[in-house]
Amino acid sequence: MQTRTEIGYNSKVEGDVVVTRLDAAINWFRKNSLWPMPMGLACCAIELMAAGASRFDIARFGAEVMRFSPRQSDVMIVAGTVTYKMALAVKRIYDQMAEPKWVIAMGACASTGGMYRSYAVLQGVDNILPVDVYVAGCPPRPEALLDALIKLQSQVATEPVLSTWKTVS
Repeated sequence: MQTRTEIGYNSKVEGDVVVTRLDAAINWFRKNSLWPMPMGLACCAIELMAAGASRFDIARFGAEVMRFSPRQSDVMIVAGTVTYKMALAVKRIYDQMAEPKWVIAMGACASTGGMYRSYAVLQGVDNILPVDVYVAGCPPRPEALLDALIKLQSQVATEPVLSTWKTVS
């Protein structure tokens, strides 16, 4: 009987050889090296910065490499209020990111528009981007962002890899 595990290797070790599936190994690499693209748009950006500081240390989860270039990052953290004026820029930066890519909506404003029910504020970034994980709070604590990162890592660990690759003919 075969059991499904989230870990990247099988416990059956023979000599110096570790037996695994290619999907599990690739997902283990991907989940432990998520490079965030911080989109700090409001007060939630301060909490995002705090998550990278020594007290909370986002580096423990392999996400300390904050990239301000969309072509070098694979997870966008939208932190704060998305106005209609910024929505096109956020969407353009998301489109420039390479596949696979994920989105974390950090805070009440990024998730639902927050307390701003006005003509200028987008009522949730999920209107323009596919959001993978939502972080509640106004502003959310850095621990909440780290919890969202752990949830995203578990989602990445179970994604199929080889079945989604396109073959070149």
